[in-house]
Amino acid sequence: MHSPKLRLTGRKVVGGWGAGEAIVTNRALSFFGGVDPLSGVVIEKEHDLEGRSIKGKVLVFPRGKGSTVGSYVIYGLRRYGAAPAAIVNVETEPIIIGGCVLARIPLVDMLDKNPIEVIHTGDWVEVEGDTATVWVTSLQA
Repeated sequence: MHSPKLRLTGRKVVGGWGAGEAIVTNRALSFFGGVDPLSGVVIEKEHDLEGRSIKGKVLVFPRGKGSTVGSYVIYGLRRYGAAPAAIVNVETEPIIIGGCVLARIPLVDMLDKNPIEVIHTGDWVEVEGDTATVWVTSLQA
């Protein structure tokens, strides 16, 4: 049973279910050279998430960027137990889609509200990829 404060709906990209604490950025993210696949720590220099772990979190960001090798980095995150629980994009692109398909990470985008504006780092987020529904419970005081 959900007790959300906010329900968002959008487009299903990769099905499945994932839940966790949100980690949010308004900057695009490159997985190849930007995220350590062994630890899930963002290593992209001067990125606002630099030094933060995405492991087990619901990662909310506008879109991916960079090399198509990023798809395999996302797969590596799953293989090494450092993957995010789910990904929510404003509008996703093929690098993120391919990686999430390989790693079986739920992925939704094109939500009825901009997720970067309504989801905050630290919120509890559940992503129902099959129905493209995102439930947000604010844990901020």
